[in-house]
Amino acid sequence: MDILVVCVLLLGALHFFKSREQAERVVLLGSYLGKFQIEKLMQDVLGGYHRALGEADVDRQAQVWRYLEPQEQALAAQFGKFVLDFAEVYEARARVSRLPLALPFVSLAIPSSTFDLRKLMGVHGQGISQAVANVQGLSPKRRAFTVMAELLLMQHSCHWFCRSKLVASARMLGRHQTTYPQLLEAVAPATRQAYLAVLGQPGR
Repeated sequence: MDILVVCVLLLGALHFFKSREQAERVVLLGSYLGKFQIEKLMQDVLGGYHRALGEADVDRQAQVWRYLEPQEQALAAQFGKFVLDFAEVYEARARVSRLPLALPFVSLAIPSSTFDLRKLMGVHGQGISQAVANVQGLSPKRRAFTVMAELLLMQHSCHWFCRSKLVASARMLGRHQTTYPQLLEAVAPATRQAYLAVLGQPGR
């Protein structure tokens, strides 16, 4: 019975500290993202892509692509500014556990099992900017899929930082019917290589 009580107390303490740490991360990231209109622009761009991709008429589809250009450029520019601002965060506060589940104090106790979100956001910023500029010379449709993947992988990283990798992947699957491995395959090769390098994983 004593062991059971101790286990319950330990689990309760673990949940308390995990919840507090996650709340602090949400506030930290939100304090930087709140300076910009990144979320709104992202919703507008992704919604526009879905309309364009569902448009059968080629001319009307081209009109949607042109209409979205200023919003795409604004999104890339604002995210670039966010990356510069977020780079000023103290490193210990930007460390993210590579473990699937969220455990409190991992970044302090086992820093080797973490990665730096500031560097990862830098990768996302470059990936989004290059995809919007279409440095690969892709077709409008293929370019849209690449930009979408870059944006969703960035969103996955934000959720990973605030919650956990498992929660981030589950949200991506539930909201966008896309798995984490599918996102990695859909982004530009340069983004994928740089992203995996920050995570300390072998490239593909």
